[in-house]
Amino acid sequence: GTLEFYFPAFKRSRKSSLLQAAHNIIFKFSVLPENFECSEPLSLSVSDYQECFRKLREAETSEIVKMIASLKAEEMNQLQLVEREEIDDEEELFEAIDKLISQGINSGDVKKLQDAGIYTCNGLMMHTKKHLTGIKGLSEAKVDKICEAAEKIVNFGYMTGSDALLKRKAVIRITTGSQALDELLGGGVETSCITEAFGEFRSGKTQLAHTLCVSTQLPTNMNGGNGKVAYIDTEGTFRPDRIVPIAERFGMDPGAVLDNIIYARAYTYEHQYNLLLGLAAKMSEEPFRLLVVDSVIALFRVDFTGRGELADRQQKLAQMLSRMTKIAEEFNVAVYMTNQVIADPGGGVFISDPKKPAGGHVLAHAATIRLMFRKGKGEQRVCKVFDAPNLPEAKHVFQITPGGIADAKD
Repeated sequence: GTLEFYFPAFKRSRKSSLLQAAHNIIFKFSVLPENFECSEPLSLSVSDYQECFRKLREAETSEIVKMIASLKAEEMNQLQLVEREEIDDEEELFEAIDKLISQGINSGDVKKLQDAGIYTCNGLMMHTKKHLTGIKGLSEAKVDKICEAAEKIVNFGYMTGSDALLKRKAVIRITTGSQALDELLGGGVETSCITEAFGEFRSGKTQLAHTLCVSTQLPTNMNGGNGKVAYIDTEGTFRPDRIVPIAERFGMDPGAVLDNIIYARAYTYEHQYNLLLGLAAKMSEEPFRLLVVDSVIALFRVDFTGRGELADRQQKLAQMLSRMTKIAEEFNVAVYMTNQVIADPGGGVFISDPKKPAGGHVLAHAATIRLMFRKGKGEQRVCKVFDAPNLPEAKHVFQITPGGIADAKD
C-alpha cells in the first residue's frame, strides 16, 4: 500500500541543496513534482498520495514554478568555479617534476629545474638538452640522467591513431558566448592548441578575449572550461569593469570571476616571454583553462625596427610561440592570442583595402586555428575561419553587446 517517488540525483558527493529543497516542497505544499527521477526513494501511503493530489489541485501553480526556478538559480550560483579537490576525478594531464626524486634524481637538481620554470616531466621533455645544460648547476651527465628518468615516467614515443583519438577526448571546447561562432569553431575555442584572431582595430578581438575570460569559468556541462584564466596584456586594453556585465549575463558572481583571472601588463618582448615562463609554476598548482595574449605581436613591432633586425625578431617570436604551444599541450590550456594586421599593397586589384596578418610565416605556422575578424554594420562583426586543420572555411556574423559576444540580431 505504498508508492515510491524518485528525485534527481546529482554528481556531487554531498547532498544537493536542490534535492533537499525538492523534499521541502513535498512536505510544505504536499506537491509531488512530475518526471523526477533519482536514487533516493520517498515512500508515501496511498491515502497520503490522494491527499497530496487534492492539495496539488488547490495550490497555485505559478507559486510552485517560481520556487523551483529560484531553487535552480541558487544551485546554478553554487556552480561557480570550484577548488581542485571538488572537481570530478579525472586523469592527471601531466606528471609533476617531483616524481623524478623517486627515480633517483637529487632533490636539489629538481629544485634547479623548478627555478628555471620547469614544473612537470612533460614540460621537461619539451626542452632540448642544450637548453637544460644551460641551467646553472646542471652538467651534461646530470641532464642525461634526468632525461632518462623522465622518459620512464612520461611516454613521449609513438602511439596508435586510436590512442591519439582517445587523448583528444580530453580537449575541452569553451563557448564564445555566440552559438553561431561556436558552431563555426566546431563547439568553441579548443584547449591544447593556439587560436589566433587577427583583424584591424575595433573588429572585436579584445571583446572576445573578455568574454572568454568569463565563459572559461563556467562548468563544463555549460560549455565552459571550469578553470582559471591568465591574461597577458601588451596593449593596455584589459578592462576589469568590462568583465562585470559579462559575468552577470552568465549568472556568475563578478567578484569571484575577477578573482579567478590573473593579469599582467607586459612592456617589452623580454618581459612578455618571462611572464610566459612564470606561468608553469601557477598552472601546475591550480586548474587553468585559458591563456590570453593580447596582442602577441605588438611589442615585437616596437622593440625591433628595420629589415636589419627582422631575422632576429622572427627568431625571438618563434621561441615565444613555441613556449605558448608547449603551455597549451602541457596543461591542456586554450591559448587565445590576438594579432594585428599590416597593409598588403600586392593584395589584389579587386580588394579596396588589402590587409594581411602581421608576424609572417612564423606566426602563421604556429597558430593552429586562425580567425579573421572584420567590421560589419553597427555592432555586428564578421568572423571567418582563415586556416584550421579540422574546420571548413566559413564565416559567421556575431554581435558585441554589453554582456560580451553574442549572436547577431536581425
